[in-house]
Amino acid sequence: MSGLPDTVPHRLTGRRVEPAGPLDLSGSGRGTAEAVRFLRECQGLGLRVDWRAAGTPSYDPALLHHLPPPTRPSPDHEPARWRAAYGHGVLYHRRGPDFVAVLDRRERGTAVRLTLDHPVLVATFLRLLDPTPVDALDPAGREALGLLTAERLVLAAGGWALALPPRIRRWPVPCTAI
Repeated sequence: MSGLPDTVPHRLTGRRVEPAGPLDLSGSGRGTAEAVRFLRECQGLGLRVDWRAAGTPSYDPALLHHLPPPTRPSPDHEPARWRAAYGHGVLYHRRGPDFVAVLDRRERGTAVRLTLDHPVLVATFLRLLDPTPVDALDPAGREALGLLTAERLVLAAGGWALALPPRIRRWPVPCTAI
């Protein structure tokens, strides 16, 4: 068991994973949420991903620059800009008892540390670790979604929402070297 979602067909060889086809980043529905979750989980597991993007994003593509960049160009995506902005661990979350801690260093020269400790925010964030239809959220969940989206912690597009920060389970260097 690789720990990767089975909603994106892929081949795993050692620490390298390759999706069977291009990943839909258009923001048009569940396919985008599943593709982004796949990339988020690959990063959390410390896997190298060889992938190509498809679709023109209906959202700010910089939201995803904390995830592994495409390794192959496509008509709608130029990986060079993504590669320049990418850094492993620039956005991640950790969980504690009744709270979620988020570190966001996607904006150069800044480090934002957020602690989600309101029960509705925590519950909504944890629910959004899986692709979730926005319509499935109750009014309090939708309000929490608005707050999380404003902090750029959630991708909400095409009627679906997904939490962006990975839970990093494997760092690229030993913890004693950090």
